[in-house]
Amino acid sequence: MAARWLWLLALWTGPAAAPPPPDAEVTFVLPAGRRECFYQGAPGNASLEAEYQVIGGAGLDVDFSLESPSGLLLVSESRRSDGAHTVEPTEAGDYKLCFDNSFSTISEKLVFFELIFDSAQEEEEEEEEEGDGWVEAAEPEDTLDVKIEDIKESIETMKSRLERSIQMQTLLRAFEARDRNLQESNLGRVNFWSAVNLGVLVVVAFLQVYMLKSLFEDKRTVRT
Repeated sequence: MAARWLWLLALWTGPAAAPPPPDAEVTFVLPAGRRECFYQGAPGNASLEAEYQVIGGAGLDVDFSLESPSGLLLVSESRRSDGAHTVEPTEAGDYKLCFDNSFSTISEKLVFFELIFDSAQEEEEEEEEEGDGWVEAAEPEDTLDVKIEDIKESIETMKSRLERSIQMQTLLRAFEARDRNLQESNLGRVNFWSAVNLGVLVVVAFLQVYMLKSLFEDKRTVRT
């Protein structure tokens, strides 16, 4: 747990005015009867999106809570298999995410969660750039001047959208992993009870044959 805390904390060590930290994806095993917490630093006046999925384990559910750096409880959920929450604007400091499996005494859980950061300042700049683009498009052709900076900005916009697509694909893979684990668990249960039923049928068949044979046996003693 300490290594996870240090790893997530290392994602953000800059001042509040710096760009938001990179997005994070974590998959971990939550033992039965345990509670694991992760700390993620965040800048001020940004947007934090936390999404989680329980992709393995009996019941596919955990308790989830999210606390702000000031100790305010923002989210508290009980026995959920998935969830998505957005904090906007964020406080500068360490956010605390906790996953609780203390209600389960036997089954461990496989949990996936993702943290996505967006800067409000970057969104405003993108909107301004899009507005300026429409104004430039309305000007005569002889005034249009394609600059390398414009190309770089377009590439950065495309990159951010591709990153968002990758995040959505990651979530879809988490859904697929959860469904696959559930199907494999159900298949194991079906095979087990099918074997039990087959064994019961075989035992009953032998008992019936034995009872029928005992009805036709002549138990009288013959004197010579």
